[in-house]
Amino acid sequence: MEFRRLGLVPYQQAWAMQRALAAARQRDDIPDTVLLLEHPHTFTIGRSGTRDHVYLSDQELADRGITCLEVDRGGDVTYHGPGQLVGYPILFLGSQPDVGAYLRSLEGCLIAVLDDWGIRAGRLEGYTGVWIGDRKIAAIGVKVAQGVTTHGFALNANTDLSLFGHILPCGIPDKGITSMALELGRPVSMEQIEDAVVARLAERFALGKIVAAVA
Repeated sequence: MEFRRLGLVPYQQAWAMQRALAAARQRDDIPDTVLLLEHPHTFTIGRSGTRDHVYLSDQELADRGITCLEVDRGGDVTYHGPGQLVGYPILFLGSQPDVGAYLRSLEGCLIAVLDDWGIRAGRLEGYTGVWIGDRKIAAIGVKVAQGVTTHGFALNANTDLSLFGHILPCGIPDKGITSMALELGRPVSMEQIEDAVVARLAERFALGKIVAAVA
């Protein structure tokens, strides 16, 4: 398993990178690979989402410098932006993948990462993602094609949570959003969070090596 730590990457560029890597993984040209990065301000609408869950007009989005895209992951609407660690695992799960088990594994990894910081998080029955009470701290939405995963998770570390006020996060009207910084009362090191995510994903899925890459 390779880990590529890419810094700030526009969403469409990272999406194209995922598609290319997934095709290569399907051909068995590359090993399992995980992209770790941040995005500029972006709203994405998943397969079960609707543009109505983004409350800003196209002009208002442009004025605020926010990209809005319909994408092919599962789930509804979410926000990506600086201070949020996004992970895109490109993994081969086999010819008959258990997508539910994969989602639970991602949740388990992130719960363990948060526990490393003394943040007690868990699952919320009936919902995907990682929660602290009824506040989501990490969103998860994936796609699996020919046994290979794309998309992944978004962990709110130092995220500006006010941006979630412009959408109906994950299409859920009665739940909140939180971040590691809010829970701890201080900013957290993105590099240290990446280190912890690498360790927990490698522990859960395979031994991994870190690859510093920009493409």
